[in-house]
Amino acid sequence: MNDQRLRLDLAALADEVTSVDLRDRTLRTSRRLGIQRAVATSAAALVLIAAATGTAFAIRPNESPPPLPADTPSVTATPSQSPSPTPSTSVDTPAAPPSSGSSTNTPTVQFGKLFYGPADVTEAETAYLRSWRPGDSPVRLLALPVLAAKGNSSISPDGRRVAWVDDRAILVVADVDGSDRQEMRSDVADSCTPVWSPDGRHLLFNSGSEPGRHGVLDTRSDKRTVEWWAERHSGCHALWSADGRSIAMAVDVGVTLYAADGTKKRTVPGFSVRGTRSHDIASLSPDGSRIALLQREPGEDSGDIARELWVNAVLDTRTGKQVALPLGGRTLRQVYFQSDGSMVVRVQTGSGYAVLLVDEDGRKVSEIAEPASLKDMQILAVVD
Repeated sequence: MNDQRLRLDLAALADEVTSVDLRDRTLRTSRRLGIQRAVATSAAALVLIAAATGTAFAIRPNESPPPLPADTPSVTATPSQSPSPTPSTSVDTPAAPPSSGSSTNTPTVQFGKLFYGPADVTEAETAYLRSWRPGDSPVRLLALPVLAAKGNSSISPDGRRVAWVDDRAILVVADVDGSDRQEMRSDVADSCTPVWSPDGRHLLFNSGSEPGRHGVLDTRSDKRTVEWWAERHSGCHALWSADGRSIAMAVDVGVTLYAADGTKKRTVPGFSVRGTRSHDIASLSPDGSRIALLQREPGEDSGDIARELWVNAVLDTRTGKQVALPLGGRTLRQVYFQSDGSMVVRVQTGSGYAVLLVDEDGRKVSEIAEPASLKDMQILAVVD
C-alpha cells in the first residue's frame, strides 16, 4: 500500500446502515490504515525530538526489482531481495506457566502450532511473525512489511510457507524463516488476503485491477498457471475449509460459501442490512459447517475491508445459530479450527490471554496461559 493510496479519501465517511460494496470499503480501509500509520509516525517523531542525547538513523533495505508484468496471466517465480532485515528463527520469551485449567491433552485432541502477527499498525517499516506451540517457547520468524503482516499475510496449512501481497501488488511466497523467497504474480489486490488450498499447493487471490475477479494460482507449476473463477464475487479475505469443498467470504453485510470453483453454495442466514452484520471472518471448520467471525450489531460501525481477525461468535453456517463455547465467563477474542474439528480459543484473562483447547463437541480439553511476549499480537493461523 503506497503513500498515494494512503492519502485517498481523507474526508470522514458516515457509517450508514446500508450494503457496502468492495470499492467503498477499500477506500475506508486505506484511510484508516493511513491514519493509524500517521499517528504512530507522529508519536515516534515527538519522542525523537524530546531525546536530545542521540539521533536515530533509519536504514532502508535495498530497493526491490521492478514489479512483474501485470498484463500476463502468470509469471515465473523470480527470487528477489527481502524487503526486510535478514529474517531469522530464534527463541523468544519463555512460555508462561499454565493457568488453573487442565494442561493435559487427550491423545486424540491436541494443540497445534499457533502463528502470530502484529495486532496493530505501528510506525515500524517491518514486523516479525512468530510461532508458538503451547508448552514450548515462542519462536521469531521472518519479518514482513508491517501492512502486509497485519493485513494480508497467510500461513500454509503445513506451517512451512507464508504468502503475502506487497505494496507493489505482487504476491510473494517464502519459507517461514524468510528463505526461498519467490515472487509469484503481479496485479494482486493487497487489500485482500490470499488463501492457501488445503494441500498447500494453490493460492486463491483477488485481482488487483479487476474487482470481483478471483483466480487460483498453482504455486508449483513452472508457469505459475492460474484458473479464474467463471463468475465474479465482491467477497474478500476468503477462508478455505480443510476438506477442500468450501470457501467462505464476507460479502456485503454477511457471509457466503462457495465451492472450490467459485460456484455459490449458500449464504449464512441471519444477516441483514439493518440487523446483525459481519465483514470480518477468521476461521472455517474443516467441513464448512461452522465459522468464527466478528459480528456487528445494529447501531455499531460496519467496519471496512481491512482484515480483522478478532472474533466474538462462532456460527453454524447452515442455520446461522451461535455455537456455545466454554469460556468460563471470560471475553472471547479469537477462534481457530483445527483439521480434526477441535478449536483453539483465545480468551482475555486479566491483562493477558489464555488459549483453550475445545473439542468438536464444545468441551474444554485443556487450557494454558499465553506468553506475555505475544500479548500485543494476534493469531494468524493454527496448524497441526
